[in-house]
Amino acid sequence: MSPAADAHSPRVAILDRDTGLLQVLANRMDAAGWSHRVLASHVPLDQLVAMRLNVLVIDLTVLGPQAWTYVETLCTQLPGLGVIVCTGQSSVAQRVRGLRLGADDWVTKPCHAEELMARIVAVIRRRRRADTRADQAIPRSGELEIRGDQFQAFVNGASLDLTRREYELIEVLAAAEGQVIEREQIYQRVWGYAMVHGDRSVDVFVRKLRQKLERMSPRWRYIHTHFGIGYRFDAQSLDGSQPPGQAAAVPEPELADSVAG
Repeated sequence: MSPAADAHSPRVAILDRDTGLLQVLANRMDAAGWSHRVLASHVPLDQLVAMRLNVLVIDLTVLGPQAWTYVETLCTQLPGLGVIVCTGQSSVAQRVRGLRLGADDWVTKPCHAEELMARIVAVIRRRRRADTRADQAIPRSGELEIRGDQFQAFVNGASLDLTRREYELIEVLAAAEGQVIEREQIYQRVWGYAMVHGDRSVDVFVRKLRQKLERMSPRWRYIHTHFGIGYRFDAQSLDGSQPPGQAAAVPEPELADSVAG
C-alpha cells in the first residue's frame, strides 16, 4: 500500500499486468494520497477482505478462462467491494454480462488514468450513498423484511440470498413507497449512470427478484410492472391474508407485464 495514504483515502487494488498504465496510476494515486496495490493474479476472498478495499479494478485477460467465474464470485460473496472491469476491446454482450454479474463499471483500454480514477471515485460515492440509505429503516411489507444493516431481505426469518445488486434494486423500489419508478430512474439509482438504449438489465434483475420472492413468499406479490414505464413495489396478498398487525392490501388494476419483466 502507498505510504502516503491515510485512513480516509480510497483503498484500491488493481489486478493487471499493463506496466505502462500501472506506473501512471501509481504516480497519480500517490499524488492524490490514495492507498493502492497491484495484484499479479487472482487473490482468495479472505485475503481481499483483509485488505479492506473500497474498489478492485480487474483486467479480465489476466484471469484467463476463470475470469467470469471470479467476477461473479467477487460480486456475490463480497457485496461491500466495488468492482470495476478495466480491460481491452470487448463486445456489447461481454460488457452487459459483466454488469449483470454485479460489476459496478466497465472501462475499455486504452484508457486515461484520470478517467479510471474518476470512475473509482464515482463507485465509492454511489456505494456510500447506498450505505446511508441502508441505515434508514424500511417497514416490513407482507411477509418480507428488508434489512439494510445486512444488505439482505428475509421472509419469516429465511434469507432470500440476494446479491448486492438485487438488494439495491429492491431497496430502491421499496423506498418509493408504492410509487412507479421508470426503468431509466431505477438504472440511474442502482447502477449509477445513464441507461444505454436497449439495455434490459433492470428487467433481468427484476425477474430474478421476482423468482426469489415467489419461491419464498408465494402467497404475496411485491413487484408490479407498468408496461412501457417501469416498476412499483407494493405488497399485495393473493389470498387476502396478512401478517399480524398489518392491514390487508387493496389490489390495484395491474398493467400488462413487459416481455422481459
